[in-house]
Amino acid sequence: MQKKKLVIACIGLVTGSLVALSGTMAQATPTSGHAPAGAGVTDARPALAADALYVAPGGSDDAAGTESDPTTLSSAISRVTSGGTVYLRGGTYAYSETVTIAPGNDGTSGARTTLAAYPGETPVLNFAAMSEDPANRGLAVNGAYWHVDGVIVEHAGDNGIFVGGSDNVIEHVVTRFNHDSGLQISRIASDTPDDEWPANNLVLSSESHDNADSDGEDADGFASKLTSGPGNVFRYTVSHNNIDDGWDLYTKSETGPIGPVTIEDSLSYDNGTLSDGTVNSDGDRNGYKLGGDGIEVDHVVRRNIAYNNGHHGFTYNSNPGSMAVSDNVSIDNTERNFSFDKGTSVFRDNVSCRSDDGSNDKTVGDADSSNQFWTGTNGPACAAYSGAMDWSFAEDGTLAVTFGGSKVTP
Repeated sequence: MQKKKLVIACIGLVTGSLVALSGTMAQATPTSGHAPAGAGVTDARPALAADALYVAPGGSDDAAGTESDPTTLSSAISRVTSGGTVYLRGGTYAYSETVTIAPGNDGTSGARTTLAAYPGETPVLNFAAMSEDPANRGLAVNGAYWHVDGVIVEHAGDNGIFVGGSDNVIEHVVTRFNHDSGLQISRIASDTPDDEWPANNLVLSSESHDNADSDGEDADGFASKLTSGPGNVFRYTVSHNNIDDGWDLYTKSETGPIGPVTIEDSLSYDNGTLSDGTVNSDGDRNGYKLGGDGIEVDHVVRRNIAYNNGHHGFTYNSNPGSMAVSDNVSIDNTERNFSFDKGTSVFRDNVSCRSDDGSNDKTVGDADSSNQFWTGTNGPACAAYSGAMDWSFAEDGTLAVTFGGSKVTP
């Protein structure tokens, strides 16, 4: 079988500012069978930023913030200058309250403020002391022009990472075991005006898994929903084994449409079932849930894979808009691989496959012969998607997905 690769070069363009997104890759704790972000990076660590502040699990608020006298994360966030750098040393940081980057604590388009793992080390922000509550988020990124790189956030009482600010890059992170969506982009407060909803954020080379709330209906892997602005992008991201959906772009009538979201070169699998086998039958359990309340939003969904999710692979979820749905692969999802009952979405070069029988796809809109949808039999493109699925991040942060040991592309 010919070997193919899922992705291409790893740079991102955010609101006109070219951002180099490789170099400071942290060694994240691996999910079983998969290489984490930065795995295998052992040569030539980048030079440390001059005048950086250093944080360690045993640091103190009034410490100098040097390598030899590290401070706390909250203190460093309050002290770092715009465009400066905070390094988190490896180890577990135990918190009972949200760690917040406040509005107005901003970098600039030419120099983001950086919160990064110390090269080669793994900082774990653990919020297990929190109770499950909508106010109990883990890390809240409410400033603008920040670059958060290489941290693990777990066991928060709500979202693991909450992004309420704009023009941020969230890279090489893992959000896991949180009590709502692992990473969510939404407005900071109920009185935040529409033109200040978080926009132009890039989530890159990151993983979100085993997030679960007590009712089993809200904790997704990634979400840009309810009150997010335009231009938010998920690229080279992996969502799996969350109790609800892999991605949730839900809208509701009370707040109106969100801004269009782009999801590209990403993977969603086994959502609706936690790694320990827990299933909530009331959960939505989709791979990519793309709407809500019949509100039109024209998302872009391209070069993604949905595999073995508990309901649909890709679903419009009542979004009647004109989404661009191209070059995606959907395999062995419990209901439809593609489920679009209304709208004027444009479908190009999508592939749907099954190892057994299943529901026919439904794609209302502009779907031409470039697509291979499931109507009872597999088409020729499905030959590349047989065998066990696996994935890993490459050293440059791109995502490689294999079936039967061969790299594939949608």
